[in-house]
Amino acid sequence: MISTLTVSLRTGFFVSCLSAFLVFLSISAAHAAPDFSQILEWPYKLQAAATPAMEHITEFHNMLLYIITGIVIFVTALLLFVMVRFNAKANPTPSTTTHNVLLEVLWTVVPVVILIVIAVPSFKLLFFEARNPAPELTIKVTGNQWNWSYEYPDNGELSFTSTYIKDKDLDPTKGQKRLLSTDSPVVVPVDTTIVFEVTASDVIHSFAVPAFGIKIDAVPGRLNSAWARADKTGTYFGQCSEICGVGHGLMPIEIKVVTKDEFAEWVVAQGGSMPAADAVVPEATPVAEAPVELPVPNTDKK
Repeated sequence: MISTLTVSLRTGFFVSCLSAFLVFLSISAAHAAPDFSQILEWPYKLQAAATPAMEHITEFHNMLLYIITGIVIFVTALLLFVMVRFNAKANPTPSTTTHNVLLEVLWTVVPVVILIVIAVPSFKLLFFEARNPAPELTIKVTGNQWNWSYEYPDNGELSFTSTYIKDKDLDPTKGQKRLLSTDSPVVVPVDTTIVFEVTASDVIHSFAVPAFGIKIDAVPGRLNSAWARADKTGTYFGQCSEICGVGHGLMPIEIKVVTKDEFAEWVVAQGGSMPAADAVVPEATPVAEAPVELPVPNTDKK
């Protein structure tokens, strides 16, 4: 009797697990990954940079890749050498040496030097990204379950809500991508310093646009900020990067970078207005062109 009950329980548990796995597969098939085919040439690369901040991030990433590759090669070669040179057959009488001053100094000093080499550009990059320069355009971003709301306070209180385009409504001829394109893309002018003020209306979200080098949490009751200065026109995508509920994967971000004239036309078409010609516009803080030197913008953070 007990044996039959045990078999029944095990069978029921197996069937439950199998059913759950099949449900997971069906959900995964229904909500496949977004179409990144035209965004990433190869998976091992970062997205092409559209801002100076992302250019610096990419170069810092590449530097770290070279360093860690060298460390892995050195450690692997050292392990192989030790296994071959000091195994029981090749070295039947092991050494009784317990200290070596030179080695102890080297394995202490070399890691410290490596950390310093990493830390200096790392802190420069952190300061470069964290301090907002004087904005030429401000956009308030609000994360909702499950869409994004945008406000342009400098353009006549222009505002709208952006939602993903469902599969049945996609138009590939317009370059729309599955789970990435939105019904109301954000439009910004090229060569303009933009500050994104990010918050949320319900739960924590995360506003992330890889090509801009932006990833910042949207927290209810708190206003975070990030800045970008796109140096080329084009369409760039991002996604909510903080699990925020069942519709988390349906919160894409689409930003179109256009010329300044096209931006002015778009603002007027949306019912907004451009700042008056005699309005006081803060002078844009120059952004470093040389990737080696990362200047810290002089800012008045909002």
